[in-house]
Amino acid sequence: MRFGVNIPNYGDRAAPGEILRWVRHAEQLGYHLAMVSDHVALTPDVERLFPAPFYDPFATLSWLAGQTSRVELGTTVIVLPYRHPLLMARMAAAVDQFSGGRLVLGVAAGWAPGEFAAVGADYRSRGRIADESLRAMKALWNNDIAKFDGSFVRFGPVATGPRPVRSIPIWVGGHSTGALRRAVVHGDAWHPTSVPPGYLEQIGMPQLRRVAEQEERPVPALAPRIKLRITSRPLPDRDRILGEGTVDQLRGDLAALAELGATQVVLDTTYPGETVRKPAEHYLGLLELVASEIVDLGTGGLR
Repeated sequence: MRFGVNIPNYGDRAAPGEILRWVRHAEQLGYHLAMVSDHVALTPDVERLFPAPFYDPFATLSWLAGQTSRVELGTTVIVLPYRHPLLMARMAAAVDQFSGGRLVLGVAAGWAPGEFAAVGADYRSRGRIADESLRAMKALWNNDIAKFDGSFVRFGPVATGPRPVRSIPIWVGGHSTGALRRAVVHGDAWHPTSVPPGYLEQIGMPQLRRVAEQEERPVPALAPRIKLRITSRPLPDRDRILGEGTVDQLRGDLAALAELGATQVVLDTTYPGETVRKPAEHYLGLLELVASEIVDLGTGGLR
């Protein structure tokens, strides 16, 4: 497995220097990915979980591309209906160019009605808009002159470029049937987040395989985002999500993900609605603990 870190790009402790500190520390330790989140309008329903300020992911990753050399840079996740696919395709391709082909684009359809209203996006049609956006973006990345005519997205013919350095990996988030179908049809990986122990084995992966069979397509890779919260005492499985608990519980969660065939795992120290963050040293220390005691970042195996 390859391991990534969700970099906090929002909240009162988020600032350019701190974001860079996190990413450089992750890269120096040997983590494979550094990923940031996305919100555009911090309406009350959003800010209750993700407090201001919130640094734009495309701008942040463009800046980080010139500050790093090895670690892949990604999003977990871009809310597709908030931006026109012409704009997203150009920004993503530019980040991929600036980073030398290191962009991983995590995407989803979104969840916050107030934010949709603030940006003038259609909340009820968000799934279909997300699907069309992904098809349109791929058309733009693969053609010098692109045209797209869908139910919600129409453009062309338009000159495009720059093209990405590589075929940008698409990770699709969400747990609904529509999200799973989107991952199968449009994605390179399914990117579930914050799920309890047993969910992926008993529910998520069987559903994903059924959808892939229905669509007559391969099952996409599994690339979950899990929490990184180490406790001194074990937590009951009924009261925790993957990544929470003792060192042994985290090791067990990662072993279970490896058994399921997960190719990438993103570790997330943030908690929606958390009003008081500990100093960065605490979280950077957790990344060091994982790298020294739980996983071998060189081989991708568990210690």
